[in-house]
Amino acid sequence: MQLQSIGAAETVTGSGHYLQLDGLHLLIDCGLFQGNDELEARNREPFPFEAANLDAVLLTHAHLDHVGRLPLLYKRGFRGPVYCTPPTAALVSTVLLDSARLQQEGYSRELRWARRSGHEAEVPEPLYDEEDVHNTLTLLRPQLEFGRELTLGHLKVRTERAGHILGSAFLTLTAGGERIVFSGDLGNRESGLQQDFTLPPEADAVLIETTYGDRTHRPLAQTVQEFAQVLSQSVRLGGKILIPSFAIERTQVILYTLKQMMDSGAVPRIPVFLDSPMAARATNEYFEFGDELIPEVRAILRSGEDPFRPSTLHVVSTSQESQRLNRYDGSAIILAGNGMMTGGRIQHHLKHQLWKPSTSLVVVSYQSPSSLGGRIVEGAKEVRIMGEEIAVKAQVHTIGGFSAHADQDDLLAWVEATGKAKVWLVHGEVNVMETFLDVLDKRGRVADIVPRGEAVDPLSTHFPGGRPPGLERGPVRETRAEAGE
Repeated sequence: MQLQSIGAAETVTGSGHYLQLDGLHLLIDCGLFQGNDELEARNREPFPFEAANLDAVLLTHAHLDHVGRLPLLYKRGFRGPVYCTPPTAALVSTVLLDSARLQQEGYSRELRWARRSGHEAEVPEPLYDEEDVHNTLTLLRPQLEFGRELTLGHLKVRTERAGHILGSAFLTLTAGGERIVFSGDLGNRESGLQQDFTLPPEADAVLIETTYGDRTHRPLAQTVQEFAQVLSQSVRLGGKILIPSFAIERTQVILYTLKQMMDSGAVPRIPVFLDSPMAARATNEYFEFGDELIPEVRAILRSGEDPFRPSTLHVVSTSQESQRLNRYDGSAIILAGNGMMTGGRIQHHLKHQLWKPSTSLVVVSYQSPSSLGGRIVEGAKEVRIMGEEIAVKAQVHTIGGFSAHADQDDLLAWVEATGKAKVWLVHGEVNVMETFLDVLDKRGRVADIVPRGEAVDPLSTHFPGGRPPGLERGPVRETRAEAGE
């Protein structure tokens, strides 16, 4: 057995794990690197294997940092099956088509700017286009079901609920008497939408995400109370309330929470604009696969009511409608993508509203320190948006308890069920993984950080202190309302 991570090794993005197991060549996830220029440059690096030689891809869930390089895999020769749960298959289509569209729009914009200085040849082309995505979607096999096994030759793949987003799963692979578990992204057991993750079986090795391996989340009830206070305070200012949000899970949680608060009178009934076509499409899947959600939400769905529609909700479809919101007079909530403010319609609203003291920016998603959102949350007085320097005079609020990721307590509860399995840490910032490594060591667990660019035997390889040679200590993470979306 050999394991090599092609992403999410020593970082929190780009998840992909290449497993060679008794003659089978498998890839668990194939995500896009997101963040600063150094991380995103990794998307153009070659895979450390021949794509055509892969027997199959197994997906844990549909977030872009877990599926965003699938079209690249197709372009480089892969034609095998991509196994996933039915909700994941439905969401992957939305996620990848949106990714291709944004890449093309970004390329066209950069090309226009570069032509003015004669440097158009230096603008990299999009990683893939919509045709590549449609070709990739033909490979999807939505045959993974919670609590059931899929047989691939001599390999058994069991799928269980991860509780992170709609369709999210962790995978248990068994062959030749050996068992290895891939966590994917695990959910927060106080999620406002998803049922809790199930516990894994005892295993020989386990690969676990560590996004929040160094802390525990604020209780959901306190988070909702804080959110209501911030919104009420912001309404009194009379300006726009901007909420940058990721399209899958975070948007639905916020819409559900807004409806509950408005119906109970906890916050005023002001207009709510959902300015994210991708989020609107993704929300439709929550009706089809509502059996995954917590009992309270399932009961609302069964009654025929829409749990994600505050009475004042307006769905914004076109870019022209989005631009008209800048002329809207009075207080209103604008929920727009993307969550880290690195692109999407939220940038348009920030450009027009961030310089106004009456504006409130309510941050409910993880902000990479190098991102636009990270710089704003860290206190930047001026930021560059769409080629223009914009003063930051808005009221900035960070709400940190809506996370869809497991915290340290959740991770420990989940990994404890694997018995004496060798533990491998991925999908986390280096300092966070080192903290979690020490916590596991105190509990008597043998654990290592997965090295970047190096194959290991997940059953027997061990590094001194659990740290790969040459691993540099990462910067302490300070800016994190949420993570890894």
